[in-house]
Amino acid sequence: MDEQYLKDVFPQLELIKDAAIKNAVINTYLKAAEMGGWDTLEGIPFTLLIDTQITFAEHTKAVTDMALSLGEIMQHFVSITMDYLIAGGLLHDVGKLLEYERKGGKVVKSRHGELLRHPVSGAVIAAEQGLPPEVIHIIVAHSKEGEAVKRIPEAIIIHHCDFVHFESVKG
Repeated sequence: MDEQYLKDVFPQLELIKDAAIKNAVINTYLKAAEMGGWDTLEGIPFTLLIDTQITFAEHTKAVTDMALSLGEIMQHFVSITMDYLIAGGLLHDVGKLLEYERKGGKVVKSRHGELLRHPVSGAVIAAEQGLPPEVIHIIVAHSKEGEAVKRIPEAIIIHHCDFVHFESVKG
């Protein structure tokens, strides 16, 4: 996995205007993939909770695209930093690269995943790569871990887009 691969998989990266944020998003993916032993995102399911053919990359793009649409509307009512929103959408599940592992031809929960859920792992790696606290907040607050904090508008959007996608496809 390299920078060009990620740009091909996630064309939304090009919508991030701040070069430092864009590079940190890429580096977060590269570090998570290295730590989790992934050389591609191909074949990684977006969830292990339901039987689905929807991949991690497809889910990530869907959540990011939904968030972009909502962000465009909501920025007329509240302050939305689109670079944070895009980065948060692309990275909300990056910790799954540590939470999951391929074993016996299947993707299963790893030992790491048994100990730390993906919002925590993803937030730690994102912080190490120098992402702003707002993006780290989006990652850690997008799931149930976020119930204990006051979410910023960008985190509210990612949280709801993530659950709209999951709830809609689980049937």
